[in-house]
Amino acid sequence: MTRVLDAPVDRVWQAWTSPAHVMRWWGPAGFTSPVAEMDVRVGGTSLVSMRSPEGHDMYNTWEYRVVEPMTRLEFVMNFADSDGHRIDPTTIGLPPGIPQDVHHVITVEAVDEERTRMTVTERGYTSDQVLEISRAGLEQSLDKMAASFTRT
Repeated sequence: MTRVLDAPVDRVWQAWTSPAHVMRWWGPAGFTSPVAEMDVRVGGTSLVSMRSPEGHDMYNTWEYRVVEPMTRLEFVMNFADSDGHRIDPTTIGLPPGIPQDVHHVITVEAVDEERTRMTVTERGYTSDQVLEISRAGLEQSLDKMAASFTRT
C-alpha cells in the first residue's frame, strides 16, 4: 500500500517511531492506542496496543530487523499479551488463519519538502479473507495517520 502524505519525511518517520505519534493513529477507525512502548533499533521490540470502541485491548509487538533512519523499517508483528509475550491470535477472538508472524517493510521517501511517499508492505498471510481483513484495518489506520498530520 502506497500513500503520499502531506508531511515531510521526518514527521512520517516519527509517526512510526515516536510513542506519542504512534498513539495518534495505530488501530482501525474507532480504535484508540493507549500504549506505545517503542524500542526502535535492530533487535529491539516495541509494544503497541489497540483499544476497541467496547474497551477491549489488543497488543502487538514489532520486532525490528532493519532500521535505516528516515528511509526504511522492517519488523515482524505478532499479537501479544500486555507484557509483550507472544500469543495465538485466536485466544483473543480473532479469526483462525491470522498468522503468528506478519513481516512489515515500511519505506519513506521525499516527494518534495512537504510531502512523503510511504509504502507499507505486509507478508505472511495465508488466506485471501485474512489478507482483506488486514488490508481494511491498515487502510483505516493509515487514514488516521494522514489526518494526524493535518491537525494543529
